[in-house]
Amino acid sequence: MHIERDHAVEPARIPRALYLVWQAKRHFESSSVRLGSVESRLLARRLRGQPVDRPVYVTGLARAGTTITLELLSRHPHVTTHRYRDMAQPYLPYVWNRVLDRLPLPPPRPAERLHKDGIFVSWDSPEAVEESIWKWFFPGLHDEDRSAVLDATTTNPAFERYYRDHIGKLLLARGRRRYLAKANYNVTRLAYLVRLLPGARFLVVVRRPTAHFASWQKQQELISRTHQHDRRWVTATRSVGHHEFGEDQRFINVGDTDQVRQIRSAWDAGQHARAFGMYWSSIYGHVLDLADRDPLVREATLFVRHEDLCATPRETIGRMLQHTALDPTAFAEIREQYASRLAQPRYYSASFDDAELDDLEETTAAVGRRLAYHAADLRPSPGSRPADHVSLACPPCPGGRSG
Repeated sequence: MHIERDHAVEPARIPRALYLVWQAKRHFESSSVRLGSVESRLLARRLRGQPVDRPVYVTGLARAGTTITLELLSRHPHVTTHRYRDMAQPYLPYVWNRVLDRLPLPPPRPAERLHKDGIFVSWDSPEAVEESIWKWFFPGLHDEDRSAVLDATTTNPAFERYYRDHIGKLLLARGRRRYLAKANYNVTRLAYLVRLLPGARFLVVVRRPTAHFASWQKQQELISRTHQHDRRWVTATRSVGHHEFGEDQRFINVGDTDQVRQIRSAWDAGQHARAFGMYWSSIYGHVLDLADRDPLVREATLFVRHEDLCATPRETIGRMLQHTALDPTAFAEIREQYASRLAQPRYYSASFDDAELDDLEETTAAVGRRLAYHAADLRPSPGSRPADHVSLACPPCPGGRSG
């Protein structure tokens, strides 16, 4: 595959202050986790009156469209989610947010994020943060040689108590009713989550394989160059449990270690289209199979196609609101703002050769059909330009959030 960008993109160096904050998080993590338990005990009475009501989880493979889905839903007045500022201290959500809200901090200044994909963020933008908690209580979740599946039989009382309290404390700190989270790795935890938090709702974002692979490959190349340019990024992203791209890239094991080894072998051999197609099918095939055999997961899950969000945003957002039981009236104005502005960007183009198209079609056809992708969707004409992420040319978000 050949990728051609509209503008030269230079790798970013990590700001020194940000690196020091992440280093502090890593060095004092054990103490922070314990302090999180102390915080919960001090807030025990208030937490008993703060139910974790029907949390909403956005998940799917990275580059499928999970960021824009999180961003638009985060603007619903009834929900709250983690923000970039929570990455520095994810274990004390109540104290951390109360302190930051009272500090005379300058207004958030959005800047293009590390991914260089046209998404502008500030310290107040929504982001995937809770992975730090998962990896603390479930060591090895990101190891390719171990199954990452947490199923209906999984139990971890310490985590379950800590996690429920964590969500409750974030709701208390922000004064909201519902919790919203984006976590790509939650694709392997749906059966566990729906039993841990009855009423949970999952939005599984999926994308046409050719377009998804183009975006994935572009991101892998950029983040790898960024890691080579500034090695501190590797430590920083590892500390928050983000292993999707770059020099520390790891594939999610959905319970078939031999399959993951085949994916890794193909990727390391330079057969990136074949490896990605196998990976795409393993992840979404896992969720489809789980929904088929587990009625609780089936009821809780809505597949959201990236293409539908682009082509019919009003209807697609409406389906998401209905599935998650979020009040559509309170979201009407924001839905119209997004519906009128969501569009495919034009900051890069990509073309495939016949071998790559063959590999993608062969490895994704069976699962693709189950997601209503037909032959024409799976195999565009050679040299065609797959669309990347939806544009985030949205109106300014409250509190300076963008993206």
